[in-house]
Amino acid sequence: MTVAESDPCENPTVSFLDRAREVAEATPKSRNRVVDLVRVTSILVVVFGHWLMAAVTFEGGEIVPGHLLELADWTHPLTWVFQVMPLFFFVGGYSNALSWRSARRRDEPYGSWLRARLRRLALPVVPLLLVWMIGGWIGLGLGLDWEILQLASQVALVPTWFLAAYVVIVTLAPPALWLWERAGWWSIVAGLALAGLADILSIGAGIVWVGFLNYVFVWGTVHQIGYAWVDDQLTTTGRRAVLALVGLGTTLALVRFGPYPVAMVGLDTAQITNSYPPRVTLAFLGLFQAGSILLLEPMLSRWMRGLRPWTAVVAISSRIMTLFLWHLTAMVFIIGLGLVADGWGFGVEPLTAAWWLTRPIWFAVLIVPTLLLVLIFGRFERPESDERPAPAWWRPVIAVALVCSGLGLLAAIGIADENGLNGLVLSLPIVGVVLGGVSHLPWERRPATV
Repeated sequence: MTVAESDPCENPTVSFLDRAREVAEATPKSRNRVVDLVRVTSILVVVFGHWLMAAVTFEGGEIVPGHLLELADWTHPLTWVFQVMPLFFFVGGYSNALSWRSARRRDEPYGSWLRARLRRLALPVVPLLLVWMIGGWIGLGLGLDWEILQLASQVALVPTWFLAAYVVIVTLAPPALWLWERAGWWSIVAGLALAGLADILSIGAGIVWVGFLNYVFVWGTVHQIGYAWVDDQLTTTGRRAVLALVGLGTTLALVRFGPYPVAMVGLDTAQITNSYPPRVTLAFLGLFQAGSILLLEPMLSRWMRGLRPWTAVVAISSRIMTLFLWHLTAMVFIIGLGLVADGWGFGVEPLTAAWWLTRPIWFAVLIVPTLLLVLIFGRFERPESDERPAPAWWRPVIAVALVCSGLGLLAAIGIADENGLNGLVLSLPIVGVVLGGVSHLPWERRPATV
């Protein structure tokens, strides 16, 4: 069993931390622990970043939403570091290359490989959607304003659009790896060129829909850099420095002379954003961030040889998807309590000295329900082994189509509108995991027990 497949909670007679330590001690020396470190760090940055961005206050018993990036322009350059989605795709490329090559050596079909990936990525989102579906139905039945429910669900389900984008790239990983193995760095150059062309057509020519192809061109290109990493194409300090400098220099030039804003996170007040849809700026930012991380890799690798830091990474990794999916639901719950309490605890003016001093308290308050949700729903992150026969390739692809379309719509429109609950949209991902064979059905062969 690999570290990624091990679950520190799988043995109820051993404490979570003790089990995490056992898994950490059993990690092969050949494992690149920096990959896991970057993945965990990226998700933690997303979690605390989302919590920090929320500058919510109440006036007259009503919520006044606020966003730190919209209130303070000086924070925009910081997003070049804290917009970590490129890093997640970068390390995803490394991991998916290893996974698919392992499947090829075992003659595992594409269908079963993709189904296994979806079981880890798509199944954990099902309980999240069910909770929001039931909660939304109850809330509307009790007279909750649909606009409040819509806003709350849009905020809480922000992580799902990222998950949808990542699932698409994972689905395309085997052909993308085939392309890398034959074209090498030219596949990355082509991806950057296509991303730039999509921006020219969508921004310059007004063909808006073309810009959404960059969910594949931008994130797929950053994913390809992970292939270069795993194939030792970025081993020298010089190559890593060049990658970082090309990424940084080009991103600076695009922002300085092009139509792109400084903020690498989408803002409702911006006419053009770098993240919705993703722009070529994020692809070059990915080069900069990947090169920077690789320059730090020797130091980070030495640090991860220590048992304590590596045990911490193992422990967090075992529940990282649950933490990612539920952290904004926890925040919405706390804001909802503030609404019920007539704004108690939300009276500090954003960006004031008092507001900054109370951010640690804000984080501490949010950690409590988040950890409770992780404790309850974390079990869905580590599904049981799947020994069913390999499905036809199209079955998990159907799951991808339904899951990603449903998650994308939910992030965009929320779970409710003036007509009530958007039950059909909420059901799409759930139907997808069933029709696509991602979940076990009662009549299907169950994994053998010993």
